Amino acid sequence: MTSAGQLWNKFKQYYLHIPERGFGLDISRINFPEGFLSSMNDRAQRALTAMEGLEAGHIANPDEKRMVGHYWLRNSKLAPDADIKNSIDSTLVAIKKFAEEVHNGSLAPAKGSSFAYLLVVGIGGSALGPQFVTQALGSSRDKLQIFFFDNTDPDGMQQVLSKIPDLKRTLCVVISKSGGTKETRNGQLIAKAAFEAAGASVSKHFVAVTGEGSELDHTAKKEGWLARFPMWDWVGGRTSEMSAVGLLPAALQGFDITSMLRGAADMDQLTRNKEVSKNPAALLALMWYHAGAGRGLKDMVILPYKDRLELFSRYLQQLVMESLGKEKDLAGEVVNQGIAVYGNKGSTDQHAYVQQLREGLNNFFAVFIEVLKDRSPQTTGSVTNAYTYNVEPGVNSGDYLGGFYLGTRSALFENKRESVSITVDEVSAYSVGQLIALFERAVGLYASLININAYHQPGVEAGKKAAALVLQVQAKVLAVLQREKGPLTVEAIAEAIGDQDSSETIFKILRRLAANGRVKEGGGQGVFDVAYSAV
Repeated sequence: MTSAGQLWNKFKQYYLHIPERGFGLDISRINFPEGFLSSMNDRAQRALTAMEGLEAGHIANPDEKRMVGHYWLRNSKLAPDADIKNSIDSTLVAIKKFAEEVHNGSLAPAKGSSFAYLLVVGIGGSALGPQFVTQALGSSRDKLQIFFFDNTDPDGMQQVLSKIPDLKRTLCVVISKSGGTKETRNGQLIAKAAFEAAGASVSKHFVAVTGEGSELDHTAKKEGWLARFPMWDWVGGRTSEMSAVGLLPAALQGFDITSMLRGAADMDQLTRNKEVSKNPAALLALMWYHAGAGRGLKDMVILPYKDRLELFSRYLQQLVMESLGKEKDLAGEVVNQGIAVYGNKGSTDQHAYVQQLREGLNNFFAVFIEVLKDRSPQTTGSVTNAYTYNVEPGVNSGDYLGGFYLGTRSALFENKRESVSITVDEVSAYSVGQLIALFERAVGLYASLININAYHQPGVEAGKKAAALVLQVQAKVLAVLQREKGPLTVEAIAEAIGDQDSSETIFKILRRLAANGRVKEGGGQGVFDVAYSAV
């Protein structure tokens, strides 16, 4: 077992402390051997060079012949041409101007009224980023109270609508780059129906964030929506938080988006350093590589010790797993790469799954996120000041939170469970920008280390196509039931539509339709003997 003295010396050797940025990274609890960083230096340099090419505008997504430019969003001077730079700059100005007009009442839904609530309709990166930032930076002083449609679940959307106090004072932002994402389209239509039923016109309440010329863009133009903001084809959904996707909701809530962009830009600058030992993203990517043997053999468990960062693990699930979960490498070889991500928050994890982390399968490495300041800038005072109130003599609840972090870290390492620790001074717009940029850069560098394309998602597209085929089968089933007399079994329906291979799909479709009163079911002693007919 490693002695306390050896641990301390390794910590001092590998702890990366950047005081001017309020940031620290500890890789000492990953059991890499002496000389590992130097042995990986050539590969790391190639990854850093590839990142330079990405920022310079090289085609990074050969499948779609697209550049990948989310780093330009926080430093438009890096953009490969003046048109892109000007578009980034003008969009940021437009976002700030629009938010200010909403806040000062210049854009009011009606005379003598003002916007107080915000409904964001999106899915995946169009919702996860804004949701994470909302939880991290929100307070009782927010300019608008925010709600989300982030799925195509009608019950979920109805639940959200029931919580919005007044749709007549609600601004609705619909986010979809292609404008054809069905989950978002469905949410848009349901939101529109709800607003109109409440007497709130779409033209005075709806805003689009979408690609120019998309289906959503045409709808917003035709219906005279309040505003439209661009999504560019060189920004992927999972890396879109620093575009209008994330900046518009954040600005409308009153968050400091300038500071968030500056935090991301500063982290980008730190992670361009060719000296790997001083590059936090390169170190993070190399630790992922070592822990999982370069093949993703271990899961990544995100454990932020701060309530405000609870949703960071959900945000990172998409960023990491959609980027790195690939069947083939850049040479076309089957590699089945990826890193599974899950997480909770400290010290909730003490009571959730630390038992397994310490004593169960050793199939993970942890990423702890430590926040030094107990108080966040957004937090207002209350009747009881939780920051100074002692729960024991000389001990407040924040001391316990810090104790649980250090205790869990030690308990895991004692049982040969590896971890990385990231430290930020506080949860602020600046540090949130830092964290987002850090993991974006680490994902890109890790992808280069294992020779995969981090910027396409063929598996997601396959799922969308499969869903469309299911809906086509459903349409055929309903047509058969409308046409035929008398109830029909699953097998009879499959024969009628000429698709026996879809019998199981037909069975599942009919069960759901029957549960919602859209078809009748009856007869038969077993579930597979039931016959169905039109309502």
